[in-house]
Amino acid sequence: MSDRDRPPEFVEGLAKGLAILESFDADHPEMTLSELARRVGLSPAAARRSLITLSTLGYVGQKDKRFHLRPKIMTLGTSFYSSARIDELMQPDLRQLVGRFGDASSVGTLDGGDVIYVAHHSVQRARRATAVIGARYPAYATSMGRVLLASLPDDALETYLAGVTMEPLTAQTCTDPCQLREDLQRVRQDGYATTVDQLDYGITALAVPIRDPSGATIAAVNSSGYTGMLTVETLIAERLPALRETASHIAHQIARYPVLQTVLGD
Repeated sequence: MSDRDRPPEFVEGLAKGLAILESFDADHPEMTLSELARRVGLSPAAARRSLITLSTLGYVGQKDKRFHLRPKIMTLGTSFYSSARIDELMQPDLRQLVGRFGDASSVGTLDGGDVIYVAHHSVQRARRATAVIGARYPAYATSMGRVLLASLPDDALETYLAGVTMEPLTAQTCTDPCQLREDLQRVRQDGYATTVDQLDYGITALAVPIRDPSGATIAAVNSSGYTGMLTVETLIAERLPALRETASHIAHQIARYPVLQTVLGD
């Protein structure tokens, strides 16, 4: 967010603290003060003030000169999970879908240029990109992300395509915005998106939109399996009707709780 887009009430200190929390991931489970400052784009002094605050609140710990997240950070995600009633409203449908086809199923929503997983169920044990609740991945490289991008108004989509940096996550990843635009046009026409080894090797996925009562797309649901054991054609033929039925049922569940509909539609 640029400075001109920030409201007068914007709290810079809070934003810095959240940026520090978001900077930890599987590749950066612990960092020194200087590493954190560089990663977040802060001065060491500003990063230190935020770290002291987060440490005092119990969200960050320190061993020697390296900082790490503490278990209390999980309460932030749990607050959303419980207030949005994810376990009650989405997980049963995902468990049913996985029980029928195996593999994995997730629900995601768009946040900027990323898709965030808000619900997930899996029987997979492979070592690959992890689709856990709270995970976020580039929208262009996931089936759910493509469904959500395709649902954007034309001007918003063009803004996204003009600014996105498409990293080659695998040799199969689409890195051409023009090609992605063509792919998204097909998604709009077909009402579903498929990806093969776009995010990580071994992932073939199919996704459809979840729509609110007005017809606006507020989330997406997918079904994924192992590349090499499952073709796109088989995935569509065997799972598309069931996946659309799941999306419809989840949409009905969401409609019962206006707060959740508002949260996903933000």
